Amino acid sequence: MKKSITVLIALLCTMTIYSQQSIERQTIEVDGVCGMCQARIEKVSFKNKGVKSASWSIDTHELTLIFDASKISLDSIQSSIAKVGHNTPLFKATEEAYESLPMCCKYRTVEPH
Repeated sequence: MKKSITVLIALLCTMTIYSQQSIERQTIEVDGVCGMCQARIEKVSFKNKGVKSASWSIDTHELTLIFDASKISLDSIQSSIAKVGHNTPLFKATEEAYESLPMCCKYRTVEPH
């Protein structure tokens, strides 16, 4: 009986934790051209609390994110990506962020504003 109660309590706690999460899957376009861009974009995405998965495709320039919307917004993730020099649909990289990119990653023909 005691083991059953312990299992039931653990199950209820787990259900409560997952029911408080608001897991979303979103795909956005992010500028970049190489494996270094991919590593930078994915790394900065994971630094955001609540991001469960981040995968950027060099071929399509799409970043697929799975994140807990109760902990982080898509806008915040895009902002952090722009801060390391990569444009997103909502945020453009600053001149300083763009200049900090390695030469091989300077993929734009127009400087950021």
